[in-house]
Amino acid sequence: MAAPDQVAAVAPRNTPFIVLAPPSWLALISLASVLTILALWAAATTFGWVSPLFLPSPVDVARAAAKLASNGDLWRAILASSARVFAGFFLAAAIAIPLGVAMAVFGPVRAMFSPLISLLRPLPSITWIPLTILWLGIGEQQKVMIVFLGSWIYILLATYEATRRVDPLLVRAARNLGAGDFTVMREVILPGALPGILAGLKVSLAIAWSCVLSAEMIAARSGLGALIWEAKEWGDMTVVLVGMTSISLTVLLADAVAGRVELVLQPWERARRRH
Repeated sequence: MAAPDQVAAVAPRNTPFIVLAPPSWLALISLASVLTILALWAAATTFGWVSPLFLPSPVDVARAAAKLASNGDLWRAILASSARVFAGFFLAAAIAIPLGVAMAVFGPVRAMFSPLISLLRPLPSITWIPLTILWLGIGEQQKVMIVFLGSWIYILLATYEATRRVDPLLVRAARNLGAGDFTVMREVILPGALPGILAGLKVSLAIAWSCVLSAEMIAARSGLGALIWEAKEWGDMTVVLVGMTSISLTVLLADAVAGRVELVLQPWERARRRH
């Protein structure tokens, strides 16, 4: 058996741990997986494996989506939910990211806020709905507040962990070179924590969508959650699936935009993703 140093001498240093396929093959694999799911879905409804009452066919769902899109109901629901999600999400990020960095860097700030976060972290967003209705009514502010309360802690925790994991050797090296606190924060800590912060933001965005849907299903007349709940009350499973599919596609679009923003903020990722 070859020694580790012999293996390292033979293997190229830049060889990734995970073997990657060419982008064209990856696209074909993704397309094949989607087509397979659609084919199984169509077969289950066509051959009667599942009753259309519980699972409408893809054709019926597509027709319902086209009808809702043509009269504008679907677009209005998507815009209403998206506005609530991004308002609450950006408010949560504006507060949680600075606080998470401060907690990771300054011990007194961490000691001050850790008990509060430990108390609030186990509470799901739906538990805040009665209180927010009492405080803010059932208007737009209440939906935005539910998104904020449901997502800010996850953004804060991701920011805190990403900042804490910055290599302390880099910080000491910068200080040995004469860098002050502000320079160390700007040039070392924030760039080092940025990948983890962005990853936490992407995960928290999906959580924000689940938060707004919970709020809309209980107290709303617009949005995808209200659309799904109203269709469920009428027993229209095609519209329920249209709403669910719209949520998935909207989040996928938001992830694609976030990926582009991530490449702008982390230009060194471009070369890595090409391979």
